[in-house]
Amino acid sequence: MADRDLLLGVDFGSGGCKITLIDVNGNLVGEAGEEYPTFYEHPGWAEQDPADWFRAMCTALARVRSTGVDFNRIAAVAFDGSTHNAVLLDGAMKPLRRTIMWTDQRSVAECAELERESGELIFATAFQHPTPTWTLPQLRWLSKHEPEVLRRTRQLLFVKDYVRFQVTGRALTDHIEAQGTLFYDMKRRCWSPELVRLAGITTELLPELCEPTDVAGEVTSTASAATGIPAGTPVICGSSDSAAEDYGAGAIEPGDAIVKLATAGNVNVMTADAHPHPQTLTYSHIVPGMWYTVSATNAAAVCQRWFRDQFCETEKAEGIRLGIRSFELMDKLAATSPVGANGVFFHPYLQGERCPYWDPQLRGSFTGLGMHSTRADFLRALLEGVAFSLRDCRRLIDELDLQMKRIFLIGGGARSVLWSEIVCDVMNVPVALPAPGDASFGAALLAGTGIGLFPDSRSAVRRCLRITRRIEPDPVRSARYDKLFQVYRNIHDALAPVYEGIQS
Repeated sequence: MADRDLLLGVDFGSGGCKITLIDVNGNLVGEAGEEYPTFYEHPGWAEQDPADWFRAMCTALARVRSTGVDFNRIAAVAFDGSTHNAVLLDGAMKPLRRTIMWTDQRSVAECAELERESGELIFATAFQHPTPTWTLPQLRWLSKHEPEVLRRTRQLLFVKDYVRFQVTGRALTDHIEAQGTLFYDMKRRCWSPELVRLAGITTELLPELCEPTDVAGEVTSTASAATGIPAGTPVICGSSDSAAEDYGAGAIEPGDAIVKLATAGNVNVMTADAHPHPQTLTYSHIVPGMWYTVSATNAAAVCQRWFRDQFCETEKAEGIRLGIRSFELMDKLAATSPVGANGVFFHPYLQGERCPYWDPQLRGSFTGLGMHSTRADFLRALLEGVAFSLRDCRRLIDELDLQMKRIFLIGGGARSVLWSEIVCDVMNVPVALPAPGDASFGAALLAGTGIGLFPDSRSAVRRCLRITRRIEPDPVRSARYDKLFQVYRNIHDALAPVYEGIQS
């Protein structure tokens, strides 16, 4: 293993695959990403094709190989992925349908049924209440509307576990990923037969459980030919993207907090004990014995991507011509609009909303428009609206009186200097930006820990993580945002009843 000094982390986020290669000291050797589509064929629906994940990974790996990185140096690989998303497989381990994603809102009625019939049991067992995010109500919807799919299902996996199966031939999942189903027993650390039955399936369909740092197999010769990773390379189980990114960003002690500006947005705080609450999410941490509480918004950076695809053809074309990301040009334009976007507000409820409202009927909106409003105002309002939504999430953390000692800002949106400053000012707290500090980096650290290159998970972070930038809130802008946030909340309160019952 002396000549194998690289660790590969592969992240399957909600919008694309990101790979990170580091050496054993945390130095970045290579990284690449590849988007994949989400299909919105009906209002409130969100699905992905499992075949797209493996293809995206191979494309990203090929980009890194093309830079001259020797993949024979890879000592181990680990995966992480967006959670709650069930891949339903037949007897030949082929997907039976597209995967319903965690942002999908179709199972509202099923959630109401589950809450009415078994809400207390579900919360006591799984530490969460049923909402459309979770696998359990998604499967309940399938049992009503596509029962033949469940009848034909012989194995249920999740995003990163399905890709890892394609790489190793072994079907496993980790305990943290399992917590995203709503049919995992948090106290007993096993599948709950009672909650599994509520989903309309049996425990025989569910994968074996293991720890995030357990060895889950080796790269097969077939997978090696497709990926370029040498056959026989150890593959570590990995975990959910949320757990991997919190860990990889350096949040490894109680009181550490994460503000995530990615496809979705999170405000997470690390704790020594579990703090289940009806309006938050509760998961165990990569570091054994720790937990974290999540207050999450459905749509963050995905709003910027949506706006780009719908209204920014000029920036997309110019970005291609200049060889830069179109988002950089959008930020440049947004920066010409002042704090408050000249009175324009954006509410990022493109997929309903989770925390703190748990209202799938909410819809996105631009308000406060006038003849003076410009595209720059729309762009800045979008950045500010997502930041306000994250501050709305933080309200729940504050109400739980969970201490936040350090805040790390992560996610693709954190690469934007403007957006990072807006989030810092809206939150009115200093933030640190870790490097690489994302989920794929966290997965790479899991790979090293799994094969014994690091003595434990905390040691891996302390050895490898760097802080590249620190931001202090501007008092004047923060005071202005305090007042604007109240207007933002008032707009939500006024429009929420309007959206109730609307089917767009």
